Amino acid sequence: MTNYWLQKAFSAVAAVALTCSACAQQADFNEVGRQMAIMLQNTHFARLPFNAELSQRFLADYLKDLDFQKLYFTQEDVNGFNAKYGDQLHSLLLNGTSMTPATEIYRVFEKRVEEKVALAGKLLNGPDFDFSANESVMLSRKDATWPKNDAEAAALWRLQIKEAVLGEILRRDVITKLSKEQGKPDPGAGERSPKEKVSLRYKRFLASVKDVDDEEIANYFLSSIARAYDPHTDYMSFREMDRFKSGMKNELVGIGALLQGEEDGATKIMGIVVGGPADREGTLKLNDRVVAVDTMNTGKPEDMTDIMFMKIDKVVDYIRGKEGSKVMLKVEPAGGSPGETKLVVIERGKVEMKDEQASGELIQMKNGQGNTQRLGVVTLPSFYADFDEGKVRCSVDVERILKRLIDEKIDGLILDLRNNGGGSLEEVRRMTGFFIGNGPVVQVKDTLGRVQVKDSDEGKPIYTGPLVVMIDKSSASASEILAGALQDFNRAVIIGDSSTFGKGTVQQPMDIGRMLPLFAAKSRAGFLKMTIQKFYRPSGSSTQMDGVASDIVLPSLADALEIGEAFLDHSLPHDRIRPGADFKPLDPLALFIPRLKELSTERINSCKDFSYIIEDVMKTKARIKTNKLAVNKETREKELLESEQSQKERNAERRARFGKITEEDKNKFTFFNLKLESLDKPGPLEPRDPSAENEDYMRRAKDQTADLDETPKWPTNLDPVKRETIAVLKDLVDLTENARLAGMLKGATGAN
Repeated sequence: MTNYWLQKAFSAVAAVALTCSACAQQADFNEVGRQMAIMLQNTHFARLPFNAELSQRFLADYLKDLDFQKLYFTQEDVNGFNAKYGDQLHSLLLNGTSMTPATEIYRVFEKRVEEKVALAGKLLNGPDFDFSANESVMLSRKDATWPKNDAEAAALWRLQIKEAVLGEILRRDVITKLSKEQGKPDPGAGERSPKEKVSLRYKRFLASVKDVDDEEIANYFLSSIARAYDPHTDYMSFREMDRFKSGMKNELVGIGALLQGEEDGATKIMGIVVGGPADREGTLKLNDRVVAVDTMNTGKPEDMTDIMFMKIDKVVDYIRGKEGSKVMLKVEPAGGSPGETKLVVIERGKVEMKDEQASGELIQMKNGQGNTQRLGVVTLPSFYADFDEGKVRCSVDVERILKRLIDEKIDGLILDLRNNGGGSLEEVRRMTGFFIGNGPVVQVKDTLGRVQVKDSDEGKPIYTGPLVVMIDKSSASASEILAGALQDFNRAVIIGDSSTFGKGTVQQPMDIGRMLPLFAAKSRAGFLKMTIQKFYRPSGSSTQMDGVASDIVLPSLADALEIGEAFLDHSLPHDRIRPGADFKPLDPLALFIPRLKELSTERINSCKDFSYIIEDVMKTKARIKTNKLAVNKETREKELLESEQSQKERNAERRARFGKITEEDKNKFTFFNLKLESLDKPGPLEPRDPSAENEDYMRRAKDQTADLDETPKWPTNLDPVKRETIAVLKDLVDLTENARLAGMLKGATGAN
């Protein structure tokens, strides 16, 4: 994938519901841009001067968003845009004429993509490439300069296409080699040639670039304008806002299928939600390929829309509709004969995204003395909430799970916030109170410097026992509020990557349609998701840029990558304010962090899997620093051979070690699931096998290529991070209990 647009073209999404975009009246996006510019000036936290300097940023960001890897535009193009619009975009926005440059620049981009794809076609239809030369491409071109002119751009493009073909050849060779070694069918045997696959890849990309309307161009341009203020201010089209709301309430209306765009233009069914509309109808199967859609199910040939090479989000829009309505799909059946098709009619319905809901787990663990400890785990993928009706709230779900775990008499609790990108501020405020009771959770400061302290609304905490919070570089926003507050209050031990993401800003969606003139088309004007505040921990420190640092840091590949607020453009700075009123932290000695670090370090130093992670971190850092990928077959084959040999040695070592650990785990652990739908069922919890595949929510297509990976699964499905977190919690439980007994003994003897 070469840039942002390829990432969009190949994204996999679940089909949801919305009325067809073509049926609504289009907004005047010149006026939308004008009103958005006024809103940014009046309301954004940063209060940036709206001048020629900011105009230059607008232009630079728009060009970067369109061509992130700097492969399509030339420096001559960029110079021309700068001369014409570089210091004018802010004025054009306010004058209501900004869509002229937005469209003009996009059409030049479209033309450049057409030219490069045409050149790719000539190269791919020409003689075979010579992979013996000592050539290379940059792994990342984000800091590269634009190619000076068409000649330099063509030379750069030739290398990109050459590398793409070499990469496909090597991928195919590895698959064939592994298939023979394992005595399995070769998944690549029926694939198109490497040149054909690369050609189709760029054909789909070109189709996605060309298949745009005015609303989409406005979306790309206005999003760039908004993000020039800070990374989290964004323009959201009507379609995007609808998807955002569906995601926040963990419920959507559609057919209940996971879609993926194929390089040859079709859309593949990669997953089917168990009990969803497609599953109930029964005809649609995994790996079926959708080639056309009749969104109204009229049955008329002229109403069947060809979706070949269509962007995946547009395919989703065609499949969407009102609950209870029907959609007809023209499908090529998986495993069918060439040219065979079938028509599938599915009634759209509501689909719960259960894999995005809060979930619980009870781990019963025997220690070496024959005693049993019961540890709870609460996993929260996001701070979701239904903004419209308020029926869905993650804090309510977590409260139910937490109370059931307390009823199960847990000795300690893990709160897993890994990969949790945030969500509702009110939900995290309420949830923090489950662990600290009443007290300041977060402070918010507006652009005028006014600070408001937001307290939890819980009189007493629900859970007061030992607590460990898992975080990683993807834990952001609301996750950082919760982790930061619990750390400030000395209420929990934070464990994971070196720190969280570092997003310490608050956004508010604002309906631009409300600002438009009286008789203007408003329904599709979109929303401005505006940064209006910064938030601060109870101690007064912002999480902005710095994030929440782990008390116990575990080796992680993420710490080698450019993940976090500090790597984003135009991030707001870190700062501090005064501690919140009534902020009264608990005794930090009660967390025993120095001793926990000592015990954890001993385990990490003796853990082979963490040593592998550290090796990978060092290699990744070196690769990023070098920023080169050879376009020499012999060099690449040597690199692959070294990597393959290293992986085989790891796998052999792991298989021998994992077998022993699995047997030990059988005698040590018993696992129980706590699902929201079964929390209130009477009777004891039922044990589960954590290593069994979970398809309770969605059945997914099998990847034959992935089946060739002989890397053994983690014993008992406990990766090194979770296994070490359980060990840390056990240590915390033991130390807490020992301190309690020592205190009782001290009181009984009158010692002082």
